[in-house]
Amino acid sequence: MDDALKAPSRRAFLKGSAAMAAGTVAGAAAAQTGPDPLITDLQDWASYTGVGVDEVPYGMPIEFESHVVRRNVEWLTASPISSINFTPIHALDGTITPQGCAFERHHSGAIELRKEDYRLMINGLVDTPLVFSYDDIERFPRENHVYFCECAANTGMEWAGAQLNGVQFTHGMIHNMEYTGVPLRTLLAEAGADMSADKWVYVEGADASSNGRSIPMEKALDDVLVAFKANGEALRMEHGYPVRLVVPGWEGNMWVKWLRRIEVVDRAVESREETSKYTDVYEDGIARKWTWVMDAKSVITSPSPQMPIKHGPGPLVISGLAWSGHGQITRVDVSRDGGITWETARLGKQGDTKALTRFYLDIEWDGAPMLLQSRAMDETGYVQPTKDQLRDKRGENAVYHNNCIQTWYVNAEGVAENVEVS
Repeated sequence: MDDALKAPSRRAFLKGSAAMAAGTVAGAAAAQTGPDPLITDLQDWASYTGVGVDEVPYGMPIEFESHVVRRNVEWLTASPISSINFTPIHALDGTITPQGCAFERHHSGAIELRKEDYRLMINGLVDTPLVFSYDDIERFPRENHVYFCECAANTGMEWAGAQLNGVQFTHGMIHNMEYTGVPLRTLLAEAGADMSADKWVYVEGADASSNGRSIPMEKALDDVLVAFKANGEALRMEHGYPVRLVVPGWEGNMWVKWLRRIEVVDRAVESREETSKYTDVYEDGIARKWTWVMDAKSVITSPSPQMPIKHGPGPLVISGLAWSGHGQITRVDVSRDGGITWETARLGKQGDTKALTRFYLDIEWDGAPMLLQSRAMDETGYVQPTKDQLRDKRGENAVYHNNCIQTWYVNAEGVAENVEVS
């Protein structure tokens, strides 16, 4: 098994100042002194014809990128039928996640449901209960928006200390895609729903787990989408084909897949997934309730444990992702010394609100060890907290909503490790 998947043998704590002890500097690449055969010789790929357009009806990644795949952690859950596959965010750039490697979370496995067999019911406190086919839904005016979807348990293993040695496993329960769909408010209006501020909608999936969640009417009427495409094509089976719910900025468990029923109710249903699960337990056993919004968070994806520095001293691009369920990211700071000093990163192109933002810090690396951290701020003024700040409020019993600052220790050889700074 890959070392990154193994349970840790120790809890790594490093003092910010002590961790910066000098190490041997990785040697710079030697200058080429002779002819380069890749330039002077005729290569195989230039001596024969390639693949014809009729041989690849649906394009797939080239074999040289076969390592860029979702991965699971075998010991994390009892069964792969109710488990998680993590997005390889360390190997991606920009912000859009290809559907084929976007994380998946199932409670009873991904199901095969044909468009022809799909039905969506709207019932409860409505003038006219309705049942829509897939074709019916496609007839309504649609919208396109880019949003991130993050599992509430993303980074959950890190509450008790540095655990999984790879950003794919510490932060990979997230994806960011362009969704196409019909605003939920449009379908509610079609059924004559009671849209009073004190009402709720209960949404339920068609899979065997019947995953169901309660959503306050205010959110349902705001930006929730009944989506049928992602990144321009049909949803993948594991992402809820043919129709799923998109609940921007809120925890992924509420993004119900294989959406089959929307019931307008006068109070929250308080189902299993919003009582015994997906609530945050304090040290004294009391649980925080209705913690839907994913707070501002960021992580450096390169360098990271799965993306070591492969060259010696010289130009280095530090890159990562930031996001907030409250709106847009306005600033990301990066520290190379474990939070002692900070530099403001360059933000990539801003897209929709509640979407991933790419950030970059372009530096000259001198070959010395680094303690890399990133700290995000959003448009509300919220600042991403440290692990200790979160623990001071919630203890270590929590599983969900860990949006702490992450630390990578990068040694003089460019190899990164998941650690904590205290």
